[in-house]
Amino acid sequence: METCDFLVIGAGMAGASAGYELAAHGKVIVVEREDVPGYHSTGRSAAVFTEAYGNRAVRGLTVASRAFHEAPPDGFSETALLSPRGVLFIGREDQAGSLDAHYESAHALVPSICRVAAEEACRQVPVLRPGYVAGAVCEPDAMDLDVNALHQGYLRGLRARGGKLLTDAELVGLAREGGVWHADTKAGAFQAPLLINAAGAWCDVIGELAGAALLGLVPKRRTAFIFDAPDGVDPERWPIVVDVDEEFFLRPDAGRLMASPADETPVPPCDVQPEEIDIAIAADRIMKATTLEIRRIATKWAGLRSFVADKTLVAGFDGQAEGFFWVAGQGGYGIQTAPAMGQVTAALATGGAFPVHVAAAGVKPADLDPARLRA
Repeated sequence: METCDFLVIGAGMAGASAGYELAAHGKVIVVEREDVPGYHSTGRSAAVFTEAYGNRAVRGLTVASRAFHEAPPDGFSETALLSPRGVLFIGREDQAGSLDAHYESAHALVPSICRVAAEEACRQVPVLRPGYVAGAVCEPDAMDLDVNALHQGYLRGLRARGGKLLTDAELVGLAREGGVWHADTKAGAFQAPLLINAAGAWCDVIGELAGAALLGLVPKRRTAFIFDAPDGVDPERWPIVVDVDEEFFLRPDAGRLMASPADETPVPPCDVQPEEIDIAIAADRIMKATTLEIRRIATKWAGLRSFVADKTLVAGFDGQAEGFFWVAGQGGYGIQTAPAMGQVTAALATGGAFPVHVAAAGVKPADLDPARLRA
């Protein structure tokens, strides 16, 4: 039985960032059910750093994470985490109301976000159909985010701070005795006074083992695929194109194009695979919005994005399982909000002060508290 101060379940982005921050406060062990960390959601993310994505609390967490992404600690990563990209949220004439609402809410938080006419949108992305696009909202400071560099930076930092990561360590038994959690895994037995549940789509499964008050977490499939750009066309300087109602997205990817129908199909936690119908839907929507012809799919995949009812992330102690801390509900925002969520987790789990920069971005502990879901 190996003892630690914090036992973290899950080594995706949520568990890695939480473990890294907690390792500054005590001994951390992170256990991961797969043979590599980040196999499911983290490793399949097409992350972009956009402060105009999600609800108020999500946007606040993203804003509060920018400084870390722009200037991580010395030695955290050998490469830059962010690189310039920009995002265009486009809309048809019948989506004018959505464009107005998106601009008003996003510009209030990020002043550089602006409205652009259809002509300017088509200049930035020449394959857009002028008759389709009625207008757009431009987020010029949105960035590409290097998911692997961020994830590996957290894992290296965890080890550098004396933490331990164990893979092939699926949790098979969990009990609270004498003020301590006893966890049986396929890699051994562990005990800790505090258990951090960062198991992604499996968070409610872990919660049930612990006798916690479940979140009602719903994993949802998100499909993506890559196809060739037209001959003679280099899309590398294009911004990411997102339908303002999230009917699809399109982005450059190493000389090719990545696309998604922005699907959110509820599925049980699993090694999710893409469905042909979702790829066909995305291709149809993109060919209506652009002059692109999608004849061949180079590669395709699907990932899990797990949401609670209000689509806001969860960070806080459980109401009925002592010493059980939730880090869950990352949805499609877990990569870009990882720095703030890791810092929030460490503060709340250790009884420290809520991070000032997160509060300054308009996020309160109550926004993330799992108790809000049962009020």
